[in-house]
Amino acid sequence: MNAILIIGGTDSSGGAGLTRDAQVARDLGLTPRPVVTAVTAQTDLSIEAIHPVPPALIAAQIAAALATGPVGAVKIGMLGSLEAANAVAEALGGCAAPVVLDPVMKSSSGGALGGPDMLAPLLPRLALLTPNIAEAATLSGGTEAQSETHLEMQGETLLQQGPGAVLIKGGHGAGHDSIDWLFGAGAPRSYAAPRLMRGRRGTGCTLATAIACHLARGEALPISCGAARRYVQRWLQEAQPR
Repeated sequence: MNAILIIGGTDSSGGAGLTRDAQVARDLGLTPRPVVTAVTAQTDLSIEAIHPVPPALIAAQIAAALATGPVGAVKIGMLGSLEAANAVAEALGGCAAPVVLDPVMKSSSGGALGGPDMLAPLLPRLALLTPNIAEAATLSGGTEAQSETHLEMQGETLLQQGPGAVLIKGGHGAGHDSIDWLFGAGAPRSYAAPRLMRGRRGTGCTLATAIACHLARGEALPISCGAARRYVQRWLQEAQPR
């Protein structure tokens, strides 16, 4: 498949959201079909305004995108409300492509973009859920994991909520390496890379979209996660001080 459906919010700074998703898809050789769930006014430091798209219009966008032709995968980012999530879940009912969801509840600048309850309609539909450490704690009803054992317990808790697999991202953790952990696709698997001095906005969007792109090519989930992790590391390295 040479197309991917990307569902999420706009970002007027261009650093995250659908703009970033489309850039990743193009970079990896796929055609993005964007569906807007919310229009936001953002800078690198703050969210100035959010205008939700009506659920009926979200559903109409998805229907039109899928009517254009099949997609190899679906990536979901910002939803903003339970009503939006319900509209997305219903509109994707006949779509057989794997779905990757990045649970966007806060922007990189710290602004709130939605609560955990809004994800419930979509969790059973997911091939992969990609929370960071803080999001995994919120979604599993616990505290931020401090050990591999704790991470595995949270991963199992999240798997019980319906997704086929969970990738808990370690970018917000501590230590020399940033380690992501994949649960639910066989034995737990880790993906490590040196922690870099400087991050970039849109890292979560970038990783989830890159995974979806590799899934759209027919690659297995563990391989897709590894390839996407390397892609993100190269992208982060471009922002490091010389």
